[in-house]
Amino acid sequence: MTQPAASIQDTTLGTLFRYKAWADAELMTLLCQPVEALDDAGRALHGQAVRLMNHIHVVDRIFIAHLTGQSHPYTTTNTPTTPTPEQLSWDMADTAAWLLDFATHATPDGLNERLPFTFIDGDQGCMTRLEMLLHLHAHGTYHRGQVSQMLKQIGLVPPRELLTRMLHAQEPERRVTV
Repeated sequence: MTQPAASIQDTTLGTLFRYKAWADAELMTLLCQPVEALDDAGRALHGQAVRLMNHIHVVDRIFIAHLTGQSHPYTTTNTPTTPTPEQLSWDMADTAAWLLDFATHATPDGLNERLPFTFIDGDQGCMTRLEMLLHLHAHGTYHRGQVSQMLKQIGLVPPRELLTRMLHAQEPERRVTV
């Protein structure tokens, strides 16, 4: 019996959001490591890195509200206090699972629907659901790069968050020569 052909969102959007979830988790695993060995400046930079990851999470939550036509509780693109790295990891994993499910099950008509919304600064916006998903993917990638540079400054080696690395780790059969 042949498998049904995968839809574009199963293959492309699914891959992008599997990658986002994996890359976020890889970085958060490092950020959850003890920081006692760091000096004061290193601990401060580590805290800034966690805060930037929280910003990624808050923007993800804001756009989930836009995607679903719901309101959200945020008045800025970060929270007044920063959660612990462990709490943030759990929260980000929940959000990543929601985004992956949404991205792989949305219909083409749903993805192409333009939705009006209000940005945090009060400006009006309008994007398709697909554009919102692509924004979240690019936004997270951009800021994870910044976090990786911060971690390098304090002597930590950030994970190599490459799509090729994820694909070959999750699907080792891709290493087979053709």
